[in-house]
Amino acid sequence: MTDLKQLHDLHRPLGSTGLLVSPLGLGTVKLGRDQGVKYPSGFRIPDDAEARQLLALARELGINLIDTAPAYGTSEQRLGPLLRGQRDQWVIVSKVGEEFENGQSRFDFSPAHTRLSVERSLRRLETEHIDLVLVHSDGNDVAILRDSGVYETLAELKHEGKIGAFGLSGKTVEGGLLGLERGDCAMVTYNLNEQAEKPVLDYAASHAKGILIKKALASGHVCLAPGTDPVRASFELLFGHPGVCSAIVGTINPLHLAHNVATAAAVIRSIR
Repeated sequence: MTDLKQLHDLHRPLGSTGLLVSPLGLGTVKLGRDQGVKYPSGFRIPDDAEARQLLALARELGINLIDTAPAYGTSEQRLGPLLRGQRDQWVIVSKVGEEFENGQSRFDFSPAHTRLSVERSLRRLETEHIDLVLVHSDGNDVAILRDSGVYETLAELKHEGKIGAFGLSGKTVEGGLLGLERGDCAMVTYNLNEQAEKPVLDYAASHAKGILIKKALASGHVCLAPGTDPVRASFELLFGHPGVCSAIVGTINPLHLAHNVATAAAVIRSIR
């Protein structure tokens, strides 16, 4: 029997992509970048042994979804070797559009850079196929989708079999809706503090599109009444919405990860 504090039997479809994902995904920005990240306290990037243990724990707890990006410093380069021999056990999400160099982000959504970025990610991740690629928006969601050619290029890469699905990690309702209309998935901010993008979740639920949640725990900034578990309250909000497929949590603390999984499992089972 599956441990009730694990997620193995709680995997669900990511919209109509054909992918089955755990309700929590592991965000890996902290494996590769400690500059310009919006967390309430500093942290040390884990070494390879610590990262390997974290990934093993995630698998043991039933997590099969990993979220990375070129903008996450050395995250992709580290994940390639760390996931050797395990590729078929993971659904990998990466991104295009944002580069992080010398402590600064820059954006390029052109077709040429989109293709270069995906092919570089394939090499770094030591794989022939990335399950889902999202456009890492700078906030100008609609203009990016309409004018840059990035979605058209991702559609070509999907046709070529290099990626399985594509979508938008955006910052606006309009962008999220357009991203879903023309793509497979959207990554949206939705938490106890910020719920403005709820219409994107509603659209996804009624059109069988995928939704990933970023900043699910408000990057550690949630404040609630004394005695209220902020993690449980967050997951009750998220998994109470039928559009939510998976929430990305970026912890590198094994105890936090186990607590997040146990809480999510209990919440999901209580509302099934």
